[in-house]
Amino acid sequence: MPTARIPAVITPPNRILIGHKRMTGLDDRLRAARPDLDIRAKDLDLIDDADLAWAETFVGFRRPKTANWGSVRWIHSVGAGVDAYIFPPIPAGILLTRSSEDFGPDIAEWCVGHALTITQARRAMDRAKRERVWTPDHPERLAGQRVVVVGTGQVGGAIGRAFAALGCPVTGVSRSGAPVSGFERVVTIGELDAVLPDAKWVILATPLTPDTRGLLSGARMARCRGAVLLNVGRGALADESAIPAALDAGQLRAAALDVFEREPLPPASPLWARDDVYITPHIAGLTTIEGAALGFLECLGDLERGATPKWVVDPALGY
Repeated sequence: MPTARIPAVITPPNRILIGHKRMTGLDDRLRAARPDLDIRAKDLDLIDDADLAWAETFVGFRRPKTANWGSVRWIHSVGAGVDAYIFPPIPAGILLTRSSEDFGPDIAEWCVGHALTITQARRAMDRAKRERVWTPDHPERLAGQRVVVVGTGQVGGAIGRAFAALGCPVTGVSRSGAPVSGFERVVTIGELDAVLPDAKWVILATPLTPDTRGLLSGARMARCRGAVLLNVGRGALADESAIPAALDAGQLRAAALDVFEREPLPPASPLWARDDVYITPHIAGLTTIEGAALGFLECLGDLERGATPKWVVDPALGY
């Protein structure tokens, strides 16, 4: 198990660099709240060593292309995950924090929406409509089907509660196995193999860490008995190359994927052509400007009070 590694509280910074691929306008929002800060915003792909030599803090969804962190002492991730900063790991001594924005409700809606699309056979119904064929088949009921949610934190917890509200028995999987509201039970990652055979839905909602990379391997997919895979965590949580074979073998019934090992998903990927695979472009839970601003300002306020930010991340653990 990785050893915890959280740097000591740093001196509050003044020079803030924002990499704004998706965060256009965040600089204006922060200037309005804190006109005393020296804020520079730049297209993420254009940030160079001189920018990082100037900056004390970097704010962004992913890291700049340059490998040199310069004078940066604090990195604040505006996304739900921080894997961009732990693969490869940032230098020891740099404080890493994450957004306080709650992505759980949006991601839970994405999961429930795809589950209902599948149980209500929407693709088959759409084909019948295009062909003007009347097919009064009885839809499948989602209620009563076993759901296994890997990850029971803010996002996984929201997913579990959403499915429980629809009448599904929900099993959570976490590192500790500690009970969580909304889950019928929670087991440890070491017990994942035992709960997969009974799952009708397997939902990946855990952070990508050294321990969870490749967690749903081809061998684990083979333990499934016609489950639907939903991945809203990170693409590398599952062996993406094994998904088509698992679908062909009936181990997986379908897959709904919002995240991929390589993004954008390459046009040559076999996943595009499959009718039993649902693809969205990493949009299940999007960061908002207001959410990004509030998370950064909360962490900054903690530092200015001499406290460790509530949203600090241990790079050795990945959360």
